[in-house]
Amino acid sequence: VSSIALERMDLPIPCPIDAGWELVRRVALPRKGADGLPLGGFSAAAYLPESDRLWLLSDAPQGHLVPWGGLARVLRNPRDKLNPGPRLLLTDNAGRLLPPHFDGEGLVLDQDRAWIVSEGRRTATRSAGLLRFSLQTGRQQESLPLPSSWVASPGKGLAANKGPESLTMLGSGDLLMAAEKPLLQSDENAPIPLARSIAGAPPQPMGSLDLSSAAPADGLTDLLALPRQRRLFALVRGYKPPMAWSAHLLLFPLETTPLPLQPLIGWDLLGVGLPADNWEALALGPRLGDGRSTVVLVSDDNFNPLQSSWVVVLAPRRTSACPS
Repeated sequence: VSSIALERMDLPIPCPIDAGWELVRRVALPRKGADGLPLGGFSAAAYLPESDRLWLLSDAPQGHLVPWGGLARVLRNPRDKLNPGPRLLLTDNAGRLLPPHFDGEGLVLDQDRAWIVSEGRRTATRSAGLLRFSLQTGRQQESLPLPSSWVASPGKGLAANKGPESLTMLGSGDLLMAAEKPLLQSDENAPIPLARSIAGAPPQPMGSLDLSSAAPADGLTDLLALPRQRRLFALVRGYKPPMAWSAHLLLFPLETTPLPLQPLIGWDLLGVGLPADNWEALALGPRLGDGRSTVVLVSDDNFNPLQSSWVVVLAPRRTSACPS
């Protein structure tokens, strides 16, 4: 694996591939906003370099987005802080607040639009979905049906609270989503199903990820596509009661065959320096002064006082043997 040729060094992949990661910054977010209301439950992230804003999606009972300004500035000066902007409440297409427990889990920003996947509970009032919202008003603009094999029916579909869990954009502007666990009609050790939305059409099944190397209690929590490299990052989180956490970042080829996709390499993120917590969000981050791109990871505190909302920025390590 370490001999993989890396032709574009501006993407966040270590070189050689087994060189690993450097923890550039670790920030604990405040538990309350300027409005005095709780902040937390962050389950997905997207960074906009033009405005230096890190948008975080909260899976609070009343779903909302929070823009945090100054991530690139914090990387330059650790004494600076991330500043939360006004929360953007998500509403239906009539402008009414979404029903409680919307449970957004994946986020992609596309100009002034926000694509969000919502996790389901196999009930009529809490069904999974892929929805598009205005990033200006928070109002729902579109809802796309999931693949029929993912829809809840007796003994089939997504398990309750097991997806869709992640969303990323491919280079063409298409969306790639994944469940957290195998579908109910599959074996419990089956690969994790993927689905792709092409040019705004309803998502259709598109292969799967082999997570057989992960522990049985582990689950996929986010994806990050690197289309130019034809690579795909997968964030895998594990939990054992009462408070034992694990987190791994896996690198997959972004191909159509063979299936299921097999991981090229994996990294233990707690070994890199991430706190033991509920890591759920993964996004591209700002570029460093030395030219390296970064990745941002965010933890979901579950509004639990024993946990925290962490933002961590990682940069790929590079050795002198790599191309300049």
